[in-house]
Amino acid sequence: MKTVELRRHTDNDSDQLSDEGVRQAREVATRLSPPYNLYVSTGAGRATQTMKIWRDAVGDNEPIQEEPSLRSDNEDRWKETYRKADSSELARMREADPDFVREESASLADALRGVFERLPDNGAALVCGHSPTNEAAVFGLTGEIIGALDKGAGVRITQEDSGGYRVQTVD
Repeated sequence: MKTVELRRHTDNDSDQLSDEGVRQAREVATRLSPPYNLYVSTGAGRATQTMKIWRDAVGDNEPIQEEPSLRSDNEDRWKETYRKADSSELARMREADPDFVREESASLADALRGVFERLPDNGAALVCGHSPTNEAAVFGLTGEIIGALDKGAGVRITQEDSGGYRVQTVD
């Protein structure tokens, strides 16, 4: 069994955390479930900064690995799809642009699968990403549509020994 705790970065101003985002990240850190074998960020400044606060709060000093394939190269298209759907919910975005959401979800799922592959048996990773790409990665990996994640919120994805996945929302 392997576990990935996939969370959204906290409040930001451009690509850096705002003062409120720093406060939120520290508060979220009190609810994390260490120990973790891997700390992974998409490489965006706001995600890496959030991850550093979380990693430091759990008393670890493992390096933060950057995984740019966990974020989309099509941010403008996601924004367009959001506007078209008039919603941040992946299910609504999927209705607005099904081919785009399907393709992005498959690509993001491959990146998330790669995180699982790097974990040892019974290992755990903490991953900091973005919305709606976190939700799309979960959908692509598990076929399950989760609600839009608030800043700092996330899901715990457990890969069972059978190869299937179980998804649980975490605050």
